[in-house]
Amino acid sequence: MLTLNQVISQKKENEEFKAAYDELQPEMALINALIDARVEQGLTQKDLASRSGVQQADISRLEHGKGNPRLRTLQKLAQAMGYNLQISFVRKEVAHER
Repeated sequence: MLTLNQVISQKKENEEFKAAYDELQPEMALINALIDARVEQGLTQKDLASRSGVQQADISRLEHGKGNPRLRTLQKLAQAMGYNLQISFVRKEVAHER
């Protein structure tokens, strides 16, 4: 039986799949960072909602990739967990032809 990462690696051989997968990476990284930080703090979504003033339903939507958070919302969540929010622009790698 293949692992999820193995299946993804195989599927990424298809250029159309790879482009769609790569496009979702920033969103997935944000979701994973939010969940990891919350779990690391030992908080439930309800706990985080209480600390941050962000509704639990909104936190759930964010964690399920169904929300489009405002920067201020992300700042509130980070602060409630004892983190600073850091956003950066990273230059795309360009494949050089030889």
